[in-house]
Amino acid sequence: MAAFPGGLRVVLAPLEWLQSGRGVLLPWAAVLIGVGVGLWFAQSVEPSAGSYSLAAAMLVLGLVTGWRGPDLSRALAFGIAALAAGWLAAGIRAHSVAAPVLSFRYYGPVEGRIVAIDRSQSDKLRLTLDRVVLREVPPDRTPLRVRVSLQGDQDWLQPAPGQVVILTASLAAPEGPVEPGGFDFRRMAFFDQLGAVGYTGTPVLLLEEPTGALPIDRLRDYLTNGMLSHMEGQAGAFAAGAMTGDRSAITEETAQALRDSSLAHLLAISGMNMAFLTAFVFGLLRYGLALVPYVALRVNSKKVAATVSLGVALFYLLLSGSNVATERAFIMIAVFLGAVLLDRRALTLRSVALAAAILLLARPESLLNPGFQMSFAATIALIVGFGAVDRSIYRERIPRWVMPLFTLVLSSAIGGFATAPYAAAHFNRFADYGLIANLLTVPVMGAVIMPAGAIAALLAPFGLAALPLWVMEQGARWILFVAHWAAGLEGAVTAIPAPGPLVLPIFTLGALWLILWHGRVRFLGLLPVLVALGLWISAERPGLLVSGDGKLVGLIGPEGRALSAASGGGFAAENWLQNDGDLADQTLAAARDGFTGPKGERWFTLAGLQAVALSGKSAGEKLGAACASGALVILADKVEDAPEGCKLIDQTMLAATGPIAIWIDKAGITLEPTASDARLWSRPARAVVLPVLDPIQ
Repeated sequence: MAAFPGGLRVVLAPLEWLQSGRGVLLPWAAVLIGVGVGLWFAQSVEPSAGSYSLAAAMLVLGLVTGWRGPDLSRALAFGIAALAAGWLAAGIRAHSVAAPVLSFRYYGPVEGRIVAIDRSQSDKLRLTLDRVVLREVPPDRTPLRVRVSLQGDQDWLQPAPGQVVILTASLAAPEGPVEPGGFDFRRMAFFDQLGAVGYTGTPVLLLEEPTGALPIDRLRDYLTNGMLSHMEGQAGAFAAGAMTGDRSAITEETAQALRDSSLAHLLAISGMNMAFLTAFVFGLLRYGLALVPYVALRVNSKKVAATVSLGVALFYLLLSGSNVATERAFIMIAVFLGAVLLDRRALTLRSVALAAAILLLARPESLLNPGFQMSFAATIALIVGFGAVDRSIYRERIPRWVMPLFTLVLSSAIGGFATAPYAAAHFNRFADYGLIANLLTVPVMGAVIMPAGAIAALLAPFGLAALPLWVMEQGARWILFVAHWAAGLEGAVTAIPAPGPLVLPIFTLGALWLILWHGRVRFLGLLPVLVALGLWISAERPGLLVSGDGKLVGLIGPEGRALSAASGGGFAAENWLQNDGDLADQTLAAARDGFTGPKGERWFTLAGLQAVALSGKSAGEKLGAACASGALVILADKVEDAPEGCKLIDQTMLAATGPIAIWIDKAGITLEPTASDARLWSRPARAVVLPVLDPIQ
């Protein structure tokens, strides 16, 4: 550096600094891939072909420079290449999964093959169908997949993957966010190639048995039915869900108890369950082979165990249906077992970074998934946390007999601390007794349920699965007992308001800086972490929310958000209240002060401005009088010719804007539409003139 002029020295100083940190730069490649993916998703309009060309040029130039360029430029060049790779991966993935989306409301016959079975939040059985046939809808406009909720009893049907069924259903395109910046179900459905959702109240008839189903699908169905026949009630449903991924027998009451006790992760087939199973197989083979001297002296039992465990993890991936969460877990475990086969340390930040990079390049949409964020946060925190206490505590101060208990408590505390911000941001709640519930159940999951399930699968062909299934049932009963007990305690759940869109990205990048850099410079990461927490704490909620059909209105008041109706628009109501950090249900929120008047004509005051929400068959007849009063009118109907000067929000406007949020501040009243983006998964934004509202002084 001394040989360079002063100005050039200043320019090269950052490159010198990057070069000095080569030993810790590899994990940043995955971080920058994630940043590229995040920037792609953050765009309000679909990226142009020119942006992809530029990204491709940056990728090639970055790789060439990083491989052959000057030594000082290599770290920066590879970083640029990683950023471009994330952008390109997101674009390629989005265009490759693009599929028809139903463009109108459909009612009529639906034929399709069952590919997934689950339950809705209202505890209704749901069928996801592919090979869909709709009456008078051309194949090129027919969705690849549809999902239908079954209303009423369908006792004659025992749904199974591979069955071809026919039914009469009401279908529509997946809905977008229920408020600006809210969860976009339409985007998630796009990447799942789910082009329509709906319901049926008519019988679902079996058209064909699953003769064409894959062997793995038949095996999953066989194992699920076998466990449910040997284990009664929700214990069997929990065990089947944890082992095969079929959670259709789990009631909403059980699922809610698991969520409120922070035990829902035990049910999801993700990193923990797959880790328990592969760890059991790995330990059984490694130490089992070591007990046979002839074998132990001639083979590397550790590598044999890793190879077989990798096969078991792959089988478990296929058995569970290869959903995104399981794919994420498999990639992480495959990387760890690969490190064992290559005589490398399995649990390192480099291994986690490699797993994250593979998953982000293969499924970039995973970045926005709560499971992705929480699993990698927990894994990184556990590696760093146990590494920090390894020498000072593990090897010097803790007696060996205390180690299992210490490890359990520490891992639960670290994992819970690391995932808490992401769980709170996505689910707007914190389980106050989650640590206690996890301490009481995680050992049972790892030492009882998963090993018993593996043993039962091995003994089933010989008719000897009854005993391990009984053991499995007792473990499941204990977990469900703890879940209901913890969820039933007073103050079991603390509601947390939703953060703004920048909070999690800023927080995550700050936390990663703290973890990945060495030396004092790492503490600069505290600044973005504190900024993110400050933004979260100071985040405000809209004073008024209007649903996409105009039939539900939510007004902030001293008791929380008051709703204009006690029923209808349940999905919007639930999400509004959750995002407010409010544990009330729709019925309770509708009983709060804020609205007056009969059903169908709900009057309220917004920053001194009179307003009314009109709905029902006679809503249009009341429009003239409401407009004449000077009030803001929210009409659950379409208006061809509105009275001149009327401050009107009707279904014609909402069709263009989507749900509307109304903000109240010192400057006045601001209306914010939801449908502002024009992406592959969203409707093209349409220009609309929003009413100008001024508060009455």
